[in-house]
Amino acid sequence: MKSSSNRRNRRAVLAVALGSVLALTATACGDDGGGSAGDKGGEGSGKGEITFWDNNGGVRTDIWKQIIADFEKAHPDIKVKYVGIPAASAQSKYDTAIQGGGLPDVGGVGTAMLAEVAVQGALEPLDDRLEKSALDGKLSENLLAVSRAAGGGEELYQIPTSSNNGTLWYRTDLFEKAGLDAPTTWTKFYEAAEKLTDKDKNAFGFTIRGGEGSIAPALDAAYGQTGIDTFWNGDTTTVNDPKIVAALEKYVGLYRKATPSADVNNDFTKMVAQWDSGTIGMLSHNLGSYQDHFKALGPDKFGGIPSPTLDDGSRVQISNPVDGLSVFKSSKNKTAAWTFVEFAVSHAENSKYNESAGQIPANTEAAKDAWIQGAEPTKLAAEALNGTGTKIVQLPYYLPDWNTISKADNEPNFQKVLLGKMSAKDFLDTLAEQLNAAQADWKKNNG
Repeated sequence: MKSSSNRRNRRAVLAVALGSVLALTATACGDDGGGSAGDKGGEGSGKGEITFWDNNGGVRTDIWKQIIADFEKAHPDIKVKYVGIPAASAQSKYDTAIQGGGLPDVGGVGTAMLAEVAVQGALEPLDDRLEKSALDGKLSENLLAVSRAAGGGEELYQIPTSSNNGTLWYRTDLFEKAGLDAPTTWTKFYEAAEKLTDKDKNAFGFTIRGGEGSIAPALDAAYGQTGIDTFWNGDTTTVNDPKIVAALEKYVGLYRKATPSADVNNDFTKMVAQWDSGTIGMLSHNLGSYQDHFKALGPDKFGGIPSPTLDDGSRVQISNPVDGLSVFKSSKNKTAAWTFVEFAVSHAENSKYNESAGQIPANTEAAKDAWIQGAEPTKLAAEALNGTGTKIVQLPYYLPDWNTISKADNEPNFQKVLLGKMSAKDFLDTLAEQLNAAQADWKKNNG
């Protein structure tokens, strides 16, 4: 009941923001930007000062300051005021500015918050600008599709800069010793999970995420095994399709048979530490844990590949959060703001940014650069994301209830599935019921 109350409260807050942009003073945000969501802004002269909000301030400050220095050298008639915002408070910072004024000209907006910022009328549609830009045709189509879907599916409100990607990390030394091929397909994955398990020696084929953040990897595995490549069939989710149910049953069937029992409570930090220090064959995480593995195991004992394919070589994976840049509708100098976006996502700058961040460039030319070719897991992930053989299941980040449903409501239920206290079918039916209701609510208010 608590989560249902949270959802109602969240909807109420969003309704207030949508119904009446509150007449608060701009002092809540200082002089970090221009107007509020109700301001129409203007194209401006294309010169002067613009304000940029970095939605991962501190972590990405140095690289953004390098990009800004490069930009100001190339465009001496435009100055960029940098404002770094910690990732944890970016959403609330934007919400406050939308209601009270002080929005920037341009800012980092990830897909997790994109819909809520866009639905409040704060963002400039970017389709026409991209069509006339040198960036047109040079950005990953799959990442653009994620950006568009996360914004509600109609307009493009975010130019993607980078993405993480699900990665199956595996112990190459253990695979070689066991005479196993790399787990490139789901068939080989399950074969390896069984063959690498020896409970008497505390050796396991896989570590499954059962604690915080468990839903996305579980859905990735379920969809990946079936070939179902869409989250919705009309306005009804496919998440409880019989094929998805069967795939999830097979996946959770690994728990305690080919995985440690501690997995039921493990979030990614504990799971990664366990894999790095033990004799576990495989770990499903993302590219972000590469440095942890490198430090723990060295370069020769592990490898990383994208999510396994079906036996025919086709790959289905769920959408990962995508970071990107948005132009704010209230900007008085949208021309200069867009010029900054174009520059930041150009080949050289997007490559520089993603080499620093350890992520996959949205610019497909940057994805071919030497640094990424030398990092095998990142190279394979980029090829998978940009390849025509990969189908992306677009998770409904645009639903205001998505985070609550996928975390607070259903992570405890997934633990029950692992422990045999709830069936995979009941788990997915419950998830589907909540998602269908949330979709109906979204369509009612945004149809």
